[in-house]
Parts: sequence; C-alpha cells; structure tokens
Amino acid sequence: MRTTVGIIGAGPAGLLLARLLHRAGIDSVVLESRDRAYVERRQRAGILEQGTVDVLRAAGAAERMDREGLRHDGVELRFDRRRHRVDFPALTGGRSVMVYAQTEVCKDLIALQLKEGGPLLFEAEALAVEDPAGARPRVRFRHEGDEAVLECDYVVGCDGYWGVARTAVPASLSRTFERTYPFGWLGILADVPPSHDELVYARHDRGFALLSMRSPSVSRLYLQVPDGTDADAWDDEEIWAELERRTETADGRRLRRGPVTQKSVTPMRSFVHEPMRHGRLFLAGDAAHIVPPTGAKGLNLAVGDVVTFARALVHQRETGSARLLDTYSETCLRRVWQAERFSYDMTTLLHRAPGATPFEDRLQLARLERIASSRSAETDLAEAYTGLPFP
Repeated sequence: MRTTVGIIGAGPAGLLLARLLHRAGIDSVVLESRDRAYVERRQRAGILEQGTVDVLRAAGAAERMDREGLRHDGVELRFDRRRHRVDFPALTGGRSVMVYAQTEVCKDLIALQLKEGGPLLFEAEALAVEDPAGARPRVRFRHEGDEAVLECDYVVGCDGYWGVARTAVPASLSRTFERTYPFGWLGILADVPPSHDELVYARHDRGFALLSMRSPSVSRLYLQVPDGTDADAWDDEEIWAELERRTETADGRRLRRGPVTQKSVTPMRSFVHEPMRHGRLFLAGDAAHIVPPTGAKGLNLAVGDVVTFARALVHQRETGSARLLDTYSETCLRRVWQAERFSYDMTTLLHRAPGATPFEDRLQLARLERIASSRSAETDLAEAYTGLPFP
C-alpha cells in the first residue's frame, strides 16, 4: 500500500489532518488500532477554541457542531464564596469557545472521511515506523490478522503518548520535559441540565471543582482528588455533596442533581517531547505534548499541529519550498509552550496542593483577586482560554 501521508491514529488530530489533506487534493491513509465504536465513544475534551471552530468550518466539518454545539462567551470563577464572570468577546475582540465533545468531532470527521476521503482502517495496529529519516518512510501494521506495510512520503504520528511514532525518534535526539501533579480529577457525567449556563471554575480550601456540560440536558462535573484515587471509592451522594461545598456562593446559587451515568479519574500531568519532527516523521497531539485539562488545551493544541503540517505540505507543493516543513517543530513548539504555561497557571491557580500553607492559600486568592479587578490580567486569561492564533 502506498500513499503521500500515512497518518497513525484516528483521534481528532488524525481525522482532521486527513480531512484537510483531502480538501487540498493530497492523498492519505489513516490507521487506527481501535474499532470505530471505541473511537466514537472515547470521552475526552469538550471545549473548542475559536481557532478550532474556524478550522472545522473551513474544512466543511461543522454542520452538526453549529447546530448542536453550545457557544460560550465566558467562564465564571468562584472563590471565597464569590463569583466573577470573565467576558470573552469583550476582552478579545469577539472571540468565544464552543462546547462540543471530542466524541462528536470524531463522529463527524469519520463520517466525512468514509464518504469522501481516503482509506480509514480501523483495528489496524501500527507496529513500527521504519526509516523515518529516509526518503520513503514506512509504517508496518497489522490488520485483519495479517501484517502489511504502508509506504509513505511522510508519516504523521497522531497516536498518543503510548504510540509507536514518538518512539521512532532516536533517544539521542530527543528531549522530554515533564511534570506530574499530586492530584487528579474525579469526573462524572450526569443526566441533569447544567447548573450554570457557562463553565464554572471553583477554587476552594477543600480543592478544585469544575461545573461543565456536554449538552443542555447532560452535565459534566469534576472534583480535585488525590492522585491514585479509585473512582468507585466515591458514591454518588458523596460526590454531589462535595460539589455543592466547593461551588457554594454567598448568593445561594444551587447545584442541580441527577443520575450519575459515568465516573472516572483523570491524572494530571504536563509533558513535551522535542523535537516534534524527525526526518519525514512528524508528531502531533498527545504524541508530542500533554497538558493538564484545566486550561482546555489538549485537543486544540492537536488541531494547531495538524493545521501547521497541512499548510506546510501545501506550501511545498505550490512553491517547491520545504521551509515550512523544516520549521514545523519550532513553529508548533512556540504555541505548545504557551499552552503549557497557561495550563500550568490555571492548575496552580485553582488547585490546592497537598500540604499547602496558609501563605500559599492567600497567594491563590490574591491571584484570583487580581484577575477579578484588573482588565489586563483578565484579558490575558481570556485570550489564552479562547486560543492563541494558529501560525
């Protein structure tokens, strides 16, 4: 099997890249180790930056998002039993975000790829990327019980932290940067309308809480818990009671309760792999970087990566210059590190570290007071949250 771009992984990054290349007249093959049902129900991110929304629209992949997604023009910060709303459009010249789950993005892109695009092979496990620095890199994979080889001009690894793409970059050329946090998020899905019409980020002495949503009838809610927590150790009543404590306000805002349909714990870590390119192998998304979910940056960073690669490949085809491909890693990493910075700032702003001192508690409150009272500090948060421009 032969193609111009071999894409490993059918998450939102790999699927969007295939869509962008198809629209540009460049052929690709997507290999996904899981089956279609798994990919379409895998719960991950739910906040799309303005730039991601714009890219999906330009790619002809936004019809259902525009019909069913929830545009949000701000978030609410809660601390010291107070509420402060950050107005995105007023601070960013009109930018906003969209609540639309990663599962739905994947469903939309899979349907388009199968209808209009190149091959998309489910249950096709990539085993190795061979000769990534050569003129014809190959992806060896297993599909329907047989091993096969996909010959490519370029390989893009969208296969996550545990995938084969990142390990194909020689260790002697790689640098990794990592931070693991001593807490995680206990997350639930509940069949109940959201308690607030925008996301609520709450800082409390007992720990962080987040009130989010998946639709007008389904809430997505999170609690900070110690690292290693077993989700089943918390019963539903304990979760609702703790959410109420941590999001309590002086004006008596109430939390809506409903049946819990899903419960899980998400670890919190930051990770960056440099470089993001080796020869004709390009890393994108979680294969190259991971952020804690506090800043809602994971999926959006992956979109920035594949947009950068697609534009670079089109530029080479139209001009004969490989300059943008050659600078792919540097271009992406500038944006990646700004997202890492923002995600770290949000995480340390809102989560109470184990053993935090009263001094550190007061510093958190002072930082939140600064955002609530300073337009420049509030603007910095709004600009980063709605998304830095793509290169």
